Amino acid sequence: MADFSKESCPSVKNILLLDSEGKRVAVKYFSDDWPTNASKLAYEKSVFTKTLKTNARTEAEITLFDGYIVVYKFVHDLHFFVTAGDDENELILASVLHGFSDSVGLLLRGDVEKRTALENLDLILLCIDEIIDGGIILETDANTIAGKVATNAVDGSVPFSEQTISQALATAREHLARSLLK
Repeated sequence: MADFSKESCPSVKNILLLDSEGKRVAVKYFSDDWPTNASKLAYEKSVFTKTLKTNARTEAEITLFDGYIVVYKFVHDLHFFVTAGDDENELILASVLHGFSDSVGLLLRGDVEKRTALENLDLILLCIDEIIDGGIILETDANTIAGKVATNAVDGSVPFSEQTISQALATAREHLARSLLK
């Protein structure tokens, strides 16, 4: 079997969701390139300021900023950003961005604006976790991401095929108890 290392997989440095004023809605960092909260806030402000005058409403835009590739898109009053090293593939990053923005759109039922996003922040954070884990890209299909997030958000249950052995035994025990009580 081939030996895959973290370096051979496309990776992301951070994923940002900012409002129309450049303030955080949901962010997650996957590298130590910004070690302090102040450096993270400064990066967010500078990348927001640099991209503010662009027209990234219909298509995703790509820019090189401070030695990083930044792919971004604006939807209503929300600004979606994906940052990676300058050696990453822009098409893969654009796919991550589209997966993120489209799955948020699906989860928020098309009402992609700051107020709705803040009311459903848990879904957005779960969405980020389904897309990227430790900087490694796991999923980019919006329907799959939204489906997993919606499944976990509705009843907290995990599809049987994705459960651990203890979760599967607990689920079987619950089903058995329900059937005996009927």
